[in-house]
Parts: sequence; structure tokens; C-alpha cells
Amino acid sequence: MGGVDSSWLMARVEIRGLHKEFEGTVAVENLDLEVKDKEFVVLLGPSGCGKTTTLRCIAGLESPSEGEIYIGDRLVNDLEPKERNVAMVFQSYALYPHMTVFQNLAFPLENARVSERDIVNRVNRTARLLQIDGFLGRKPAQLSGGQRQRVAVGRAIVREPEVFLMDEPLSNLDAQLRVYMRAELKKLQKDIGVTTIYVTHDQVEAMTMADRVALLHKGTLQQYAGPRDLYSRPTNQFVAGFVGNPPINLIECNCIDGNMIDAGDFRLALPERLVEPCRNSSAREIVLGVRPQDVQVGSPPDSDGGVIVARFPPTSVPAEIYATEPLGDSTILDLKVGDKLLKAVVAASFEGDVGAKIGVQFPSDRIHLFHRKSGQAIR
Repeated sequence: MGGVDSSWLMARVEIRGLHKEFEGTVAVENLDLEVKDKEFVVLLGPSGCGKTTTLRCIAGLESPSEGEIYIGDRLVNDLEPKERNVAMVFQSYALYPHMTVFQNLAFPLENARVSERDIVNRVNRTARLLQIDGFLGRKPAQLSGGQRQRVAVGRAIVREPEVFLMDEPLSNLDAQLRVYMRAELKKLQKDIGVTTIYVTHDQVEAMTMADRVALLHKGTLQQYAGPRDLYSRPTNQFVAGFVGNPPINLIECNCIDGNMIDAGDFRLALPERLVEPCRNSSAREIVLGVRPQDVQVGSPPDSDGGVIVARFPPTSVPAEIYATEPLGDSTILDLKVGDKLLKAVVAASFEGDVGAKIGVQFPSDRIHLFHRKSGQAIR
């Protein structure tokens, strides 16, 4: 997609104390969120977490039970959707099947009583930007899924809104096309520089597209941060478990003697950076988190005349290969450590048979600790 000079106003979006209930059921609880001008923010979370409800409140399709929503410097709570100068792209595309691509793109401008000359110019400019200018005479049924998605995005762009709101716009596409469209949408958003709020339950979409991610769970904001911080510095156990694939290994432990982690089947020295926080914490029951990508795995031991010769440091935790999951570019190992099953991601060249004894290490700078009861990170 090529670049474009945007002529419309940009705006930040601010949500203050947003609370939304449906017949006594809380969908969004006391949400505070600021989206900067020209920023691409993703609302991420499992089904029912409140992300689409939040988006619909911003759009004016739902009314908050409490709280305020600002677009730019305007309080928009009492404004109709058409008065908020936002454009929404839906999961279903919502194209008119009896209209051509040109007519679909022109429709919102006709409703806004834009002059015929401006309509033609803006539709053609948008179609060139999205590389659908060759399909203006076709109807939606004559287009591929990716082309229909571009038309849906184009209908939002042509309005030149202050804010784009996107509700899982790629979920109907096949996996390969989704990967392509992720990159296209991200580049498009940067080219035109419009503030964008994007809803998805797909963490890969969130991590690859967002400037910042707002992770929601049961209507409550869990963490609002850039993708790198969300992954490497999760604020609680839910965030750590939701972000990352394969999911993080979580092991219930006890903190003993102020400097030791006791997992039952093994003990680890507490990293120096965590000694003071653990001592200051009232909780001794903790959860150790280690991402599969951070688990260091020693090669299987050699057998020399019946004697096992290990090729990993003596400080390693003994483990057994329980199963292997080859992925082509890497392999996931399911490891049995005592009565616990952990996952590790290793190179595709790793050789180890099921049942082989190996050693694993958890790098001290890559482990996470959480309070077992509250789930909050210990830092």
C-alpha cells in the first residue's frame, strides 16, 4: 500500500472510569485508558472480557453506565455515533451486496452530503491507497475475502475520521491472508497516521500490530503496555499466562530462608534482584514462572559402558523427555520434572528420545515470581 497525505484531524481518546452493566452483569469495570494521537492500541483478551463493549461505548453504539469518554477534547457521552467522527470496521465487513465497490465506498460520503466531485476524488484516492482501484465496478460477491476486507477498511478511510475503531476485522480470513493483512493494516495506519483502536482475542495480532496493548480480563484492565513489556514484564499471573506461545510454565513454590525457591522436586537460589522484594513480601507461597523459550536444556547424557555421562552442568534440574512436538523450525519438548510437566522450546536440530534423561536450567534473569493468592508479580 502506498502513502497518503492525510488532511483530516487526528485525536487522542481518553476513557475515564468506564463502567458498563447489562441487566446487573458487569461487562466493563472502572476502566481508565488513554490512547495517544496517531497511536495504534489493541484491546486484547478472552471472550467476554469487555473489549468489544468498550469499543462500542467509544463508537456510541452502547451507553456507559458510568464514566466519561473523550475524543480529542470533546466529551462524547451524549453525542450520537454519527456526531463522534469515528469510523468502525466490523468483523462481518458489512458491505452492501447490491452495490459496486465504488458505491460502497461512496455511500457514507453521500450520506454526509459531500459534493459529487469530492466523492469521486476521495473514493479514487482511497481505492488507489488500498490497491482496489481495479475493482471499483465489481460487487462484493465478485471479490475475494481479502479484497472485501480492503473495501470495508476503505469505507472507513474515505470518511476521513478522527479515530478508527476495528472489531476483529481479520477473523474471517484464512491464516495466510491474515498474516498478510496484519502487515498491510499496520503499514496503512502508520502511513495515514490515524488514531486506531483495534479489538482482537488473538495475541499474535496484538503483539505484531500494536504500539500498546490493553489486556482485559472479566471487564478489568490487567496491564496496559507495549508488546515487549507485556511479554517480558507481566504485571500478574493472568498476563503472564495469556501472553506467549506455548504458555508460560507456572510452578507452585515456597520461598524459604529468604533466598531460596523450593518447588518440592527441586530448589533454586533466588535471583539477587528478587531477594529484597521477596523478603519484604508477606507471602511465602509463590508461583515460579518460566517461559518455554527461556528454559535451557542440556543435551541428553551419553551412555558409556552403562555409565551415564551427563553433558549439562551439575546445577541443572534433572528432567525426562515426556513427549516431543516438532514444528519444523523448532521443537517443543514436554519435560517431566518430578511430578510436574513443563515445556521447553529447543532448536529443530535437538536430538533426544522420549524417556531420555536431560538437565534443565532456568536463567535467573528470565524467571518471574507471583504471589500465589493475589497473582500479582513480585518485583
